[in-house]
Amino acid sequence: MNKKVLSFTVENGDEGERLDKAICAFAPELSRSFVQNVLAAGGVTVNGAARKKSYLTEVNDEITIVTPELRELEAQPQNIPLDIRYEDEMLLVVNKPRGMVVHPAPGNPDGTLVNALLYHCRGSLSGINGVIRPGIVHRIDKNTSGLLIVAKTDEAHLCLAEQIRAHSFTREYRAVVHGRFKEPAGTVDAPIGRSSADRKKMCVTEQHSRRAVTHYEVLEEYPGFSFVKLRLETGRTHQIRVHMAWLGHPVAGDEVYGPKNGVALGGQCLHAGLIGFNHPADGRYLEIQAELPEYFTAFLTKLKKQ
Repeated sequence: MNKKVLSFTVENGDEGERLDKAICAFAPELSRSFVQNVLAAGGVTVNGAARKKSYLTEVNDEITIVTPELRELEAQPQNIPLDIRYEDEMLLVVNKPRGMVVHPAPGNPDGTLVNALLYHCRGSLSGINGVIRPGIVHRIDKNTSGLLIVAKTDEAHLCLAEQIRAHSFTREYRAVVHGRFKEPAGTVDAPIGRSSADRKKMCVTEQHSRRAVTHYEVLEEYPGFSFVKLRLETGRTHQIRVHMAWLGHPVAGDEVYGPKNGVALGGQCLHAGLIGFNHPADGRYLEIQAELPEYFTAFLTKLKKQ
């Protein structure tokens, strides 16, 4: 049987997680039961020694997983239309519609952005993130629309990933959020980690968290809502949604972090409208923009009429 070897290092802020959960967070394409079976069979080592699923990870732990290769999870090319806003031999920027998943995972084996990219790029994508996430440098949620940068080469991928780590990668969003702000602009500097009450959710917490910084500016106000511009300094999971909810201004339509009786929009009113980066080939700065989608402008029009 073919084997597949995965390995990763536990970073500062991610320690203290049970081993099986840490592996699932690193490789979400693997189910919890599958990981536990591999652990029971001795297929996981931490710093070279076999460990049980209950082991609590520590910073700088080197975790290696040897599993049967999951061929059924390999992404396949699909002829799905893409809204491409920039493309050259090293990278492309695509405007993802709301409702599209970025890469295959259990429950979403196909119809994803990666399936479409494999067809469009004819396999010419960075392989750093493996067969499930080829070319994917960063992600946005299924129900968030907007711009994503995709690397065609490993060189481009490494360069763009370093810009994200160095906070020199520009990501601006537009959102409609509940309520009105006391200040017209501000910065949220609050660490984000996994919620202990619900492992599928993130939250502002000092426990096993990482620094998260979001800058916001109010563009317009409506009865009960505000239209805001947001710029990410860091890029944590669900960062804008968590920070806005923590401020008391959850994103309109957010069924996870918003009020139970919030507006029904089929997803959060959040759009990644601008990406700026230094091109890996020559260092020139590029900014790509995407106009607000129809679902977003329709909601704004409705608010303006109130």
